[in-house]
Amino acid sequence: MVRLAVIDYDSCHPDKCGNMPCIRFCPVNRGGTIAIEPSEEKKGKPVIYETTCIGCGICVKKCPFEAITILNLPDELERNVVHRYGVNAFKLYGLPTPIPGKIIGILGRNGTGKTTALKILGGEILPNFGELDKRIEYDYVLRRFRGTELYNHFKELVDKKIRVIHKIQRIELIQRYVRGSVREALSKIDERGLLKDLVDTLSMQNMLDKNIRELSGGELQKLAIAAALSRQGDLYLFDEPSSYLDIKERLKIATSIRDLVPPNTKILVVEHDLAVLDYISDYVSIVYGEPGAYGIFSKIYGVGAGINHFLQGFLPAENMLIRKEPIRFLEKEALEESSRLSEKKILVSWSRLEKKLGEFSLEVEDGEVYRSEILGVLGPNAIGKTTFVRLIAGELKPDEGETTSIGLRISYKPQFITPSEIGGSEDDVVEDFLKKKAPELLNMESWIYIDVTRKLNLHKLLQKRLGELSGGELQKIAVAVTLAQDADLYLLDEPSAHIDVEDRITVAKAIRRSVENKSIAAIVVDHDLNIIDYLSDRIIVFKGEPGVRGYAESPKGLRKSMNSFLSMLNVTFRRDPKTKRPRMNKPGSYFDRLQRELGEYYYTPKEEVFE
Repeated sequence: MVRLAVIDYDSCHPDKCGNMPCIRFCPVNRGGTIAIEPSEEKKGKPVIYETTCIGCGICVKKCPFEAITILNLPDELERNVVHRYGVNAFKLYGLPTPIPGKIIGILGRNGTGKTTALKILGGEILPNFGELDKRIEYDYVLRRFRGTELYNHFKELVDKKIRVIHKIQRIELIQRYVRGSVREALSKIDERGLLKDLVDTLSMQNMLDKNIRELSGGELQKLAIAAALSRQGDLYLFDEPSSYLDIKERLKIATSIRDLVPPNTKILVVEHDLAVLDYISDYVSIVYGEPGAYGIFSKIYGVGAGINHFLQGFLPAENMLIRKEPIRFLEKEALEESSRLSEKKILVSWSRLEKKLGEFSLEVEDGEVYRSEILGVLGPNAIGKTTFVRLIAGELKPDEGETTSIGLRISYKPQFITPSEIGGSEDDVVEDFLKKKAPELLNMESWIYIDVTRKLNLHKLLQKRLGELSGGELQKIAVAVTLAQDADLYLLDEPSAHIDVEDRITVAKAIRRSVENKSIAAIVVDHDLNIIDYLSDRIIVFKGEPGVRGYAESPKGLRKSMNSFLSMLNVTFRRDPKTKRPRMNKPGSYFDRLQRELGEYYYTPKEEVFE
């Protein structure tokens, strides 16, 4: 076995831990050999020497901030080391192999090296193969990859025979470095003459004359993707292309990437939305490991089989168990068609509602939410979903109609998350903020600490300030605080934004458990169809003209609502026979044609046709 010692230096606080117990209690140190000691290079924080560490785990247990990870990995794995960021830092094993003319999807948890792999394949990071004391040049890189499929890729990269186009993950950086209007920026880089097609396909007409510094997150995402597709390249890297976008826009993005990239190019896509990843990819590589410590890229699987292996938690080619329990999607009966409906007690109801905000108007059909029910909300951006949630929460008063939510205890997670939006400030330390807002999240004996705080790794953020957190970390804090409140109704607006598949499922399970255990209810707005399917008992579908007029249907069962919504989008979904997850049909495929003939955009009357 090979020892891997990783220290999260952001979480390490020698001035607060009680005279560095990780060093004082180390048995190797007590025996006269040095396994861990303070380092001047790390400003007095410890360094662990993996060659002398015996992996006893005492330092791991003694660290009050859980900043230390000690793992024993198989010796043969070391032959596949591609990169390490430094002493006691993250280690990456393996890389996905780009294939000309094919799209490789990359699926895995945040912090396991997906973005690092893209940067290495794109030539932005020179891999060091874990050899931190050696000066690495590309000649050495080629020698290390000789005899593998990756050799030709890096040889072309070294010889400058391929041009890399990288759609970055952090699209907010665009506003820092690019000036002018959207039209000006795209016109300068339209090497392929696709500007008009991209504007039409991605529905960018209304943002062309906007200054880039005034763009929303969704508009920035479309700008970044349009910019990538406008340029002539040989390798295209798309890092989380669906973030900030609604379902309709995600489908357009997926279609654009499939149809508008130059033929026979290499394409890699990192994506957390399983429906988008399934649709866009030809093959998939799964990244597994310990977030922040190490990541391992699997062999390449067919996209359907690969996503199923990920959900089931076992990779057959590697003979590797990556999750203790499989993620299962359940086929749920439409609630209004069930005899169980009469047994349910209404928690909140509303008459027909109307609300006008500036030039935008919203109409909502009458409806209700039952106790122990989760009501999903689907629709494009700027169609009134958040306005509806705010009407139920009592933040807005309807112009016409009324709700019965007055007097209910409501816990509301807003769509856009900032420290101030969740009742804190950028200088608040996470631990102090949680003690004030949701102390139950720090109670080690509570179910929410075990199922939410630990599983979402919030315990590793306690010493950080809210202003230092990433979008995904802040999102998890916001969801956890919402679920920890003693409420009758949870309102969660886009709880899956910025977080990975594993954390999305963890959040979904926590919402379900809270609702059922407390006999309360939740209304969940989200753009991830898999999460809405996983969570919802019934669904409200929003239609209309974004930014102008919104219309919300009454709540209906999953099947009816999804049929209504997907027929509007003109796409069909089927259930995978093994995992029961929703899968988007390729346009014109056998299943797509069959379901359109049957008028079933989401299910078919006879699921056995898919066996």
